[in-house]
Amino acid sequence: MNAEPTTDPTPIPSLDNLGQLLPSAARRWPRRTALVTDERSLTFEELDRLASRVAHALSARGVGFGDRVSLVSQNRWEWVVAYHGALRCGAVVNPLNVMLTGEELAYILSDSGAKVLLASGERLEAVGGVLEGVQSLERVVAFDGATRQVESFESLLASAEATPFEPVSVDPRSLACIAYTSGTTGHPKGAMQSHLSLVLNCAYTATMHVRTIDDIVVTALPSAHVYGNVVINSTWMAGGCVVLMTRFDPEGAIRRIEQHGATMFEGVPAMYATMLATPALAEADLSTLIRSTVGGQTIAESVIDAWETRTSAPLIELWGMTELSGLGSTHALYAPNVHGSIGVVLPGNELRVISTEDGVTECRPGEPGELMARGPLVTMGYYNNDAATAEAITPDGWLHTGDIATHDGTGRFFVVDRLKDMILTAGYNVYPAEIERVLIGHASVALVAVGREPDPVKGEVAHAYVVPAHGSTPDAEELSGYCRQHLAPYKVPRAIHFVDQLPTTSSGKLMRRMLRQSAATLS
Repeated sequence: MNAEPTTDPTPIPSLDNLGQLLPSAARRWPRRTALVTDERSLTFEELDRLASRVAHALSARGVGFGDRVSLVSQNRWEWVVAYHGALRCGAVVNPLNVMLTGEELAYILSDSGAKVLLASGERLEAVGGVLEGVQSLERVVAFDGATRQVESFESLLASAEATPFEPVSVDPRSLACIAYTSGTTGHPKGAMQSHLSLVLNCAYTATMHVRTIDDIVVTALPSAHVYGNVVINSTWMAGGCVVLMTRFDPEGAIRRIEQHGATMFEGVPAMYATMLATPALAEADLSTLIRSTVGGQTIAESVIDAWETRTSAPLIELWGMTELSGLGSTHALYAPNVHGSIGVVLPGNELRVISTEDGVTECRPGEPGELMARGPLVTMGYYNNDAATAEAITPDGWLHTGDIATHDGTGRFFVVDRLKDMILTAGYNVYPAEIERVLIGHASVALVAVGREPDPVKGEVAHAYVVPAHGSTPDAEELSGYCRQHLAPYKVPRAIHFVDQLPTTSSGKLMRRMLRQSAATLS
């Protein structure tokens, strides 16, 4: 894909903000392919020119330093160009989840004070007329076509100057992005990310995973998600190429790895489980993969083992969150890859595990508690929500992550599950991820999620929702027996339901809270 020789294979110098990334990359590797989508391929020089046009166009329409620019669409080159163009003119980007309803979208646009919205035609059609109620919104731009009220992205680009737009100089510690978290109750919260946190996260990720100019990274992670954002921009820091899928499908991912000679695949646990269960994997050539990464949720060691056996390359676990602008920990490529561990904290940051009983005492090795994070990656707080900020971040800067974890005393951490997903059954703590890790190891299980159900005697009990492996017809009693071989009796699911698919977020993470209500429609 990138056969053009280069005299400068070294990464670009350190940046003050991500708006400087494409200009720097274009100067160093102008004709190297940077981005491949289903619609087109773009070199660093072409990406830089397009981002410059977006910056010129936004600036001409009154967008300046600190103004909010919101983005919502599936993965596409236009989204990426708009993101970098907005940062270049000093705006604050507001990446939005494509699964938001019209009501949720209107709330976030109003709460963030969005001045401009760039969106796909399908999302604009889906949200209907709710945008009329967003008082701060001055302009809507559609990636697909135009109407009397909506300008097309094509015309936006055509109207802009063709000259380079030099990135606006900003304080690295100033606000760069407001990324709203998908809360289970109430309104979502806007985590404020600084320019420094965005740049550092990408730089540390590139370093830990040893990204190079020769890397070709296949991913379907949403660009709007912190994991997807870091995958794209950390690869470009090293001069590598990103093959960006619009949406994930297992056969398509395998085909792109082969077609492009990918050196990396990056995704969430469900992506690996479904690729391993896909018949197309049997004849696929994955020999170009040097390493893969997985994050977003806990992953069963059996899935890691199976993927590493099939590819002969390490699958590196990572952990992160919106409030950290991406990763918080991972394994270094050449360090021991301890399966089940999220690795070590990124440089310059801290992690610790504290007691859930008193919120102060540090846990001993192997003792579960809440994972806490501190350092320059931690969010500046929640936008327009001082109460939530005070609840999440202690006065001395420690962020409550909401994850239950352990450590081994040597700097490695192990996430057990989300605190909010824990099931309290007859006084015992049951973690859904522990049950999922066991069930996914059964040959007849392709995917599994575990949720809670109310129980008149025990308070709550676990129910498992299983997608059978291709060609398998698993039996509920057999799977229950399998669980009893590997789990304490109180952890064994009270019931096992068979479904065709599981509810997931736009990034592919399992939505446990939706299991009960979606089981009937998904089965």
